[in-house]
Amino acid sequence: MSIIKEENGFKYIEEGEGDVLLLLHGLFGALSNFEEVTNAFKSQYKVVIPLLPIYDLPLLTTGVTTLAKYLVKFVMYKKLKNINLLGNSLGGHVALIFTLSHPQYVKTLVLTGSSGLYENAFGGSFPKRENYEFIKEKVAYTFFDPKMATKELVDDVYQTVNDRFKVLRILSMAKSAIRHNLSKDLYKITIPVCLIWGKNDHVTPPEVATEFHNLLPNSELNWIDNCGHAPMMEVPNEFILYLNRFLERVLLK
Repeated sequence: MSIIKEENGFKYIEEGEGDVLLLLHGLFGALSNFEEVTNAFKSQYKVVIPLLPIYDLPLLTTGVTTLAKYLVKFVMYKKLKNINLLGNSLGGHVALIFTLSHPQYVKTLVLTGSSGLYENAFGGSFPKRENYEFIKEKVAYTFFDPKMATKELVDDVYQTVNDRFKVLRILSMAKSAIRHNLSKDLYKITIPVCLIWGKNDHVTPPEVATEFHNLLPNSELNWIDNCGHAPMMEVPNEFILYLNRFLERVLLK
């Protein structure tokens, strides 16, 4: 497991040297979600994973644009440029907002199970948050293979949604993501974009990927069968294959 660095109010993982590959986790995501990707790319890239301050923001400013502003500060602090930016779920949404507002920093964009158009998350509330089985079901819903919802993962989400402070921020963040629809702005993103999507994603279903593909002028769409909302966790080898192929093709141009 990578060591989390703490500097200037930022928490992040940084491994390897070379072109920057910056990874953004989702709402319930942890830095460990990208462990396989980090291990696969750190020999060729500088892999950087900031911990997004989902639970550290004042409630009134908890939203996707605030996370994008946080990312701007992080990128400036680390003096990163020519970034290959990859986001899963909410992280994809943050990546899109960042790319639209600061295109000069981003070389390529990779989205997997990204929000920004439509998502079917927890339906806006946690009516049964004290119910462990309900939470287990919801976590399993994220994956194609319910076995991916390990006890450790379910315990972690259960603990989070039963913390009133955290749950208010999660709901606020989820509502902000739904409100902040980017369909009218995506044509402005003309850099190469790679979409890697689970065919069995229930949270951001396949039609979302197709719409992203249609709206992003310079995008390619790669499907992974028998895979849900977090391909880099559920089918890491296939995910890494598509990502590597895209980066090699684009960066060798």
